[in-house]
Amino acid sequence: MRTIDRLFSCLVLFLAIAAVPVLPARAAETCPFISAQDLARAMPALKWSLISNQDGRGCIYQAGRGDTMMLSVFRNPDKDRARELYATFVKTLGERMPLNAVAGIGDEGQGGTSAAGAERQEASVVALSGDYILQITVYPIGRRADEALLGPVTEAARVAIGSVSKSSERFGNCEWLTAADADGFLDKSTLTVQRTGAGSCMMFDREANTMTVAVIATSRDTAIGMMKRAGPCKHTAIQELGSEAFGEYSCTKGNGNAVTIYVWKNGRQASILFAPVKPHPESGSVERLKAVAGRVYGKL
Repeated sequence: MRTIDRLFSCLVLFLAIAAVPVLPARAAETCPFISAQDLARAMPALKWSLISNQDGRGCIYQAGRGDTMMLSVFRNPDKDRARELYATFVKTLGERMPLNAVAGIGDEGQGGTSAAGAERQEASVVALSGDYILQITVYPIGRRADEALLGPVTEAARVAIGSVSKSSERFGNCEWLTAADADGFLDKSTLTVQRTGAGSCMMFDREANTMTVAVIATSRDTAIGMMKRAGPCKHTAIQELGSEAFGEYSCTKGNGNAVTIYVWKNGRQASILFAPVKPHPESGSVERLKAVAGRVYGKL
């Protein structure tokens, strides 16, 4: 379970990196897991607008009063791994709110709402279905997250669970990373390669040491602005991969052993992250990660 906990932490970090910067203006599309009509039937009291489809990993919505809804789908290599990760989700959610079993959603599900005095109100349902985990969470603004909100969230989950196989997550291959890229970074005998979206991939080993690539469309000015931003990490320019390329390492917040390289070409920026769970021979090594970044750069 400790390995699953570590991998879950890395996964959350990776999805956060991959999702930034997704702009609302680019989200004039449909959510693959639930249609606008089905969502309106499940939650008639709220009018949701889709602001981001996260490359087949989930969808982000906003309502007129400022409420936010996060629909996330996680695919796993097999049912046993899915059940382990589901248990981690339930444990994490249960630390924030009391949970009750919900019927009729996949193999099993749990749902709940935060306490009246919680700093951030939320109503959430997490469900297991074969290799997949679905979680839908609503963060209301200016009011309690109560049973009246949890009921519609549960109905939306009952609809969405039938479409989780539309996730773009795939195991075994990746257009941006190969098993050879793990040399010196990950244990190749326990390696899992996962395509996590249209422009993102992840590799991890039994210890949950992780390497990820996330590719987004962005302008050169934005890429240069990121290079100049102040933050908790040290920066170094990587001229051989372009004037927009740089590395971040020795971060004082987050995983201090991690290192990230950013490269930009043809209107796209790729972030290449190596995140070991504990000090590693390649911890913070921009120099060694350059070889992987160079191969990614050549594919842009």
